[in-house]
Amino acid sequence: MISSLDLQDIKIPKIPKEVISTLKSRKKHMCIKREGNESTPACNQASVPGMVTQRSCVYGGARVVLMPITDAIHLVHGPLGCASCTWDIRGSRSSGSELYRNGFSTDLQEKDIVFGGEKKLLETIVELNQLFKPAAIFVYATCVVGLIGDDIKSVCREATEITGSRVIPVQSEGFRSVNKSLGHQLACDAMLEYLIGTEPPQKSIKTSQKSIKTPQKKMDTLEINIPPTNTEDPPATTDYLINILGEFNVAGDFWAMKPLLEKIGVSIQAVITGDSRVEDIANAHLAHLNLVQCQKSSRYLADSMEERYNIPQVRVNFFGVEETSKSLRSIAEFFNDPVMMEATEKLIELETSRIRDAITPYRQRLTGKKVAVYVGGNKAWSLIRAFEELGMEVLMTGTQNGLPEDYQRIKETVRDGTLIVDDANAMELARLLEKYQPDLLVSGAKEKYMSLKMGVAFCDFNHDRISSFAGFQGFLNFAREVDRAVSSPVWKYTAKLKQGSVFNNPTKYPSKSSPLINTKATAHSKVSGCKKSNSKVSDYKETQFKVSNYKETYCEISACKEKSNSMKCKKSVKECSSKTKISPEVM
Repeated sequence: MISSLDLQDIKIPKIPKEVISTLKSRKKHMCIKREGNESTPACNQASVPGMVTQRSCVYGGARVVLMPITDAIHLVHGPLGCASCTWDIRGSRSSGSELYRNGFSTDLQEKDIVFGGEKKLLETIVELNQLFKPAAIFVYATCVVGLIGDDIKSVCREATEITGSRVIPVQSEGFRSVNKSLGHQLACDAMLEYLIGTEPPQKSIKTSQKSIKTPQKKMDTLEINIPPTNTEDPPATTDYLINILGEFNVAGDFWAMKPLLEKIGVSIQAVITGDSRVEDIANAHLAHLNLVQCQKSSRYLADSMEERYNIPQVRVNFFGVEETSKSLRSIAEFFNDPVMMEATEKLIELETSRIRDAITPYRQRLTGKKVAVYVGGNKAWSLIRAFEELGMEVLMTGTQNGLPEDYQRIKETVRDGTLIVDDANAMELARLLEKYQPDLLVSGAKEKYMSLKMGVAFCDFNHDRISSFAGFQGFLNFAREVDRAVSSPVWKYTAKLKQGSVFNNPTKYPSKSSPLINTKATAHSKVSGCKKSNSKVSDYKETQFKVSNYKETYCEISACKEKSNSMKCKKSVKECSSKTKISPEVM
C-alpha cells in the first residue's frame, strides 16, 4: 500500500487573475458579469474529454419531466441499470396514486440485443396493463434501444390497440445530445402528440389476446397494488382555468402554491407534471393561461401550446417573497379582473407582514454571508432574489446543462462581479470554492459531500430535500434551512479553506485555528516526548485531536529507527504493530 506521504505534490498551472486554473478549452465556459459586456459563458457543448462532468443524459432529462405523473407506469426499455435513473427515490410527492414510484424495466439481455427486444417489450406492456390497469404507460428508449434499432413507436401503437390504454413512446436515447435539455423537449413532444388534447384510445375488438404470449403466473401469488381511479375530481370553482408548467411538486412545492392561487380566484386545470393525473394533462388544452414555473424544462411546451391551442403564457417564480408577489400580480393583471386584483393585494400584504417578522432573526444572522449556487438552469437565477432578501450575497452561480437563453437570464438577474460558470466538473468546483470561499453552497447530492469535506455549509435545493421552499411559507422554510446550515456550531470544529491549501498540499488538511502538524518531527516530538521541538505544547492543545490518538498512530507510520536516531518512541515496535496504521497527515 502506498502512503499519501510518498506522493509528490500535484503541479497546478498558474491561476488566472479572474477565475481559476483549468484547461484552456474550459476557460470560455467561465466569465464575470460586467456592465456593458456580453458576460455569458460558452455552453451547450460537448464536455471536454477527461473532465468528469456532472451532467445527465437525454433519457434522464425526459424522465425528470414525465416521472411525476402519478397514475402512470414508466417503463424503461433497455438494460436494468438505466432504470436506476428514476424519480422513485426523489422528492416528487403525490396526493393520490403512488403507482409512479414503482420502477419497471424490460431488462434487455445479450440475446435481446442480438435478436431485438420488440417482442419482449410488447409482452411486458400487456402484462403490466393486466396487473395494474394504469391510466397510461410511458415507454422510454435508452441508448441500447437506439443502437439495435427497436421500433418502439410501432410496438406502442400495437399495444394501445390490444390494451385500450394510452401507451406513449418517448424517443429519449441518451446519446442524442450532449445536453439533457433535449430530453425535456422530447418529453414535451410525447405529451403534445399522444396526450394533450387527445381522446382515450379504445381497445381493438379484432385483436386476439391469444396472439400475445404473456408469462403464466398465478394472480393470487402476486402483490398487486391497483391505484384508485381519479374520476371524482371536483369541478372548477371559477371561470379562470390555468395550467402550471414545469412544477414537479418536489417536497410539496405545488401544495404551497395551490392555496395562494385559489385565494386570488383561479382554478388549476393541470400541473405538468407534479402531483398530476393523466386525464388532467389530456385536458390541459382547455385552460385559459399557462404559468411557466421551470422555464428550462417547460418553456418549449408553453410555446407549442400557445401556437397550437392559442393559450398565452406568463413566466412566474414562486421562490422568495418578492418573486411570489410579482407572480401573483402578473396573473391578476393578465385576467384584468378588479376583484382578483384586490384579493391579490390583500393576500400579498397579509403574507408579507407575517413573513417579514418571522424571518427577522434569520436575516440578522445571515446578512453578509456569501453563497455559491450550482443547480439546474431555472434555479440558477430564480434563487438569486431569495438570497438577497435574506441579506446574503450570491458570488457565483452556474449550471450543468444551461442553454444560451438560460445564461442570458442569469446575466439579467445577478449583480456585477458575479462569477457565471457552465458545466463545472468536481475539480473545478472545488477550486472555485477554495478561491471564493463562500459560506454556503446550494447544489445537488453529487456536490454535497465534497462541500462538507471542504468545510463549506451545504443546502440541497434539488430533488432530495424534504422541505417545501415555494410560496410565502416556503420562503420561511427556506430561511430556516439556510440558517441551520450556515449557523451550525459544527463549523467551529472543521477545516477552513485557505488559498492553495487543498491542491498545493494534498496531504495536509488545514485547521480553522492553526495547522494540525506541520512536519513529522514536530508531530513526533509533541506526542512521543522527544525534546527536539521548537513548538509549544499549548499550541498543540488548540488542535481538535487528542494526544492519546497521536501516541497510537504516529509511532506506527514514522518508523523512528529509520527516520532519526535521536527520536525514540515510548512504545515498542510490537505495541505499534497492533494498532491501526493511520497517518496523521491524511486524517
